[in-house]
Amino acid sequence: MPLPLSTPQPALGNSRQLVFTSSQAARYLGVSLATIRRWTDAGHVSCYRTPGGQRRFSRDQLDEFITSMHRDGHAERASAAERRATSIA
Repeated sequence: MPLPLSTPQPALGNSRQLVFTSSQAARYLGVSLATIRRWTDAGHVSCYRTPGGQRRFSRDQLDEFITSMHRDGHAERASAAERRATSIA
């Protein structure tokens, strides 16, 4: 019996999900897709790239980012920056 070419990703609500797309990561962090792209390009959020160049995030990477934001006291500033960015667009 041949193996499937790809395995389906678990739903975002599944707490055991290990890999997030950019859209799922943005939803998980409560920011826009453009913001998650900017943050990864700036090196604020770690990700890895698929062979096709798409960003992928582990839950651990996202949780580590959230923890660092709270630890460093930047959570409120990042949230305010996101609100400003979306109100301008």
